[in-house]
Amino acid sequence: MPEYVYRAVTNKGLIVKNKVEDSSKQSLIRRLKNNDLVPIQIIQTSYKSKKQKKVKKNVNDIQDIMKNANTTTILNNGTRTRPSFIEEINLRLAATEKITPRDLVIFTQNFYLLKKANFNNIHALNTIIQSTENLSLKGILEDVLAGVENGDYMYSTMEYYSNVFPPIYTNMIKVGELSGSLTNSLKQAVKYLDDTADITKKVRKIVIPNIFQFISIFIMLIVGTLVGVPAVQNVYDEVGSTDTLPGITLWFTNLVNGIIKNWYIPTILIAGIVAGVIFYINTPRGKYNFHYFKYKMPIFGKLIYGLDFSRFIKAMMLNLNNGMRIQDSLEVSKNVVRNLVFLSIVETSINNILIGQSWIEPFEKSGLSSPMITEMLKIGMQTDLSEMMEKLVEYMEIDINNTLDKIMRTLPQVMYSFVGIILIFFVLVVLVPMLEVYMGTFLFSAAGV
Repeated sequence: MPEYVYRAVTNKGLIVKNKVEDSSKQSLIRRLKNNDLVPIQIIQTSYKSKKQKKVKKNVNDIQDIMKNANTTTILNNGTRTRPSFIEEINLRLAATEKITPRDLVIFTQNFYLLKKANFNNIHALNTIIQSTENLSLKGILEDVLAGVENGDYMYSTMEYYSNVFPPIYTNMIKVGELSGSLTNSLKQAVKYLDDTADITKKVRKIVIPNIFQFISIFIMLIVGTLVGVPAVQNVYDEVGSTDTLPGITLWFTNLVNGIIKNWYIPTILIAGIVAGVIFYINTPRGKYNFHYFKYKMPIFGKLIYGLDFSRFIKAMMLNLNNGMRIQDSLEVSKNVVRNLVFLSIVETSINNILIGQSWIEPFEKSGLSSPMITEMLKIGMQTDLSEMMEKLVEYMEIDINNTLDKIMRTLPQVMYSFVGIILIFFVLVVLVPMLEVYMGTFLFSAAGV
């Protein structure tokens, strides 16, 4: 069994060094992390005979890891020394440093460039690790490298870090590794990450300011109802006016006061609705219906399906270009999409191939794919499917961009509508009574006129 010397940081900021045996570098990294140790360096020193006693696996106590240690802390003349102030800050930051989407984009871009320059996976990962500044990402990449050195695929280790590598991203890498076209998969992954970031940025630019306006006006409405409306009513009462507040103002004031007085009723009602929706979505049928709603929802539904279908076709094209059969290509490519509705369509396509029917038919019958898409695939089956898929990808990219442009034009109008409705309500409920006070018309009824 291999023997390793590692340096790691404890949760108290101390550096520990030890010599242990483990089946692989990847396995040792996981053991250290499970015992609250952040690996800094792991070096294989030798390979012991199998006759020697093996190190116990699944260690639960940190003392079990370090009981055979040559050195468990940094020693200086037989005494323990604490790290310097700067080292301690860096170590604490290293243990808590977050991995941002930008870090993942940079890693993927660098990996793509190195693979394009004919680096093998081990050489490329080693090169990237040396230049990675984010220590959290660096540790994960070292784990991925250890897996590759141990003969595993990269995606198998990436799946273990699903909080860092999105499932769609991991499955893109999987398609590339299984089809032998990792370079092309990395290129698609870079585009996927860039497109996702671009769409998110555009949507946030529109939604966040409007949500802020909506919340601000709503707060003004509530404050005006609780403070301004009673003040107007007091003015009426003090001068003895027989005028009354507008009906909508009285209705909304009573509604707000009733909600405040019986706050637990709407709270329980809202919590019950949210809990019910969450519970339903977590059921198999509920999750399927929710995923179907994603494809049919207003504004974003067509875009979501278009992005999923485009990724799926690109993955299939990679597999077909590397000699895979259509059935195998469908089986491997389906994992780039996480939507259950889409997966069910692909499974039906695979079953159709087994019974000698068209694999395109389920996409056509679903009503989600446009006639243009299905017709291009049918023509491809009669001519050259890979070549037709390249044209289909180009068409899909144009269609996705057009759909995105429509969304960017429609979304502001929808948001402005919500803001406008709450603003009109604020004017009718709060400003109109205040304007009546300002105009002084209530004084006529107070004077008996």
